[in-house]
Amino acid sequence: MTASPPAPGTRLASRLGLTERVFAGPRGRKLISVIEEGLDRVEANIAAELKSADQLVDATTRYLYEAGGKRVRPMLALLTAQLGDGATDDVIAGATALELTHLGSLYHDDVMDGADVRRGVPSAHAVWGNSVAILTGDLLFSRASQIMAGLGEPAIRMQADTFERLVLGQMHETVGPQAGDDPVAFYLQVLADKTGSLIAAAAQAGVTFSNGPSEFEAPLIAFGERAGVAFQLLDDVIDLSADPDETGKVPGTDLRAGVPTMPYLLLGQRTDAASVALRAQIDQGVADIADGADPAILDEPLARLRDHEATAATQALAGEWSDAAIDALGPIPDGAVREALTRFARAVADRSS
Repeated sequence: MTASPPAPGTRLASRLGLTERVFAGPRGRKLISVIEEGLDRVEANIAAELKSADQLVDATTRYLYEAGGKRVRPMLALLTAQLGDGATDDVIAGATALELTHLGSLYHDDVMDGADVRRGVPSAHAVWGNSVAILTGDLLFSRASQIMAGLGEPAIRMQADTFERLVLGQMHETVGPQAGDDPVAFYLQVLADKTGSLIAAAAQAGVTFSNGPSEFEAPLIAFGERAGVAFQLLDDVIDLSADPDETGKVPGTDLRAGVPTMPYLLLGQRTDAASVALRAQIDQGVADIADGADPAILDEPLARLRDHEATAATQALAGEWSDAAIDALGPIPDGAVREALTRFARAVADRSS
């Protein structure tokens, strides 16, 4: 099926279209070789963890890993580790566990969202069915927990707390806001739980497992969570104009599956006739798709939503969360790490894929 994941040097040249900006400047360039070497070790660890004598398990657990991936979380852990003793064995182990946790969550997300494509290949549940996809995600979570258990109680708590937030975020997204909830505030909390918590854990893991100053942990957790929300808000924008050949996703995948995104929610706050009509058309299309209609019936209304002011407002909101992430870095000393983190936060809210 698949080619092996690209070499770390290649990833650092293209990840999210932002890495050249993250590591720009003379101080940043000195970090590249350190991050590349660390990513090599993480990749080797992941490959070893996914190898199994059981042919089915080996095929399913390696499936999405071999389809590629951005490795953002290991990169962040390796970056913040430079505030301590660098890429220690514990940092590499923690980064491996968090990436396996992220990978496991993708198997579950695709089942929950009914996504047919992930990373340019058919989703795991489209190949093996929902039960095998869910069990594969569970297996990846268990392997991540085994790794964290070897790092001691703080690591176990980090993994448990992060996993709890991932589940809560997915549960709340599935059930939706209750009477009296502000839909926008509710959605932002879902993003903080589903996306921000794991990025926050990665930022924390680097400094924690490298024996860095404990006073840096809280700022890095806040930074990671806010950057994660910014990342997902911009993903909502990108989702409406996704190029399937480039992103492996059909435009409007979440909305077609009935999963609200920020442009849709902000559209609902508009009271002008055109916005109300567009929202009603999207709602009817989602209902029709659920009843078996061709998902293409939403092509035209989603194209109009892409060009609507609600989508521009979503992009602006991503910028606000990016700025808030940078503000959280106040206690982090000036230097290459803080510079790269600042560039990372800016870049996640200003990318095209």
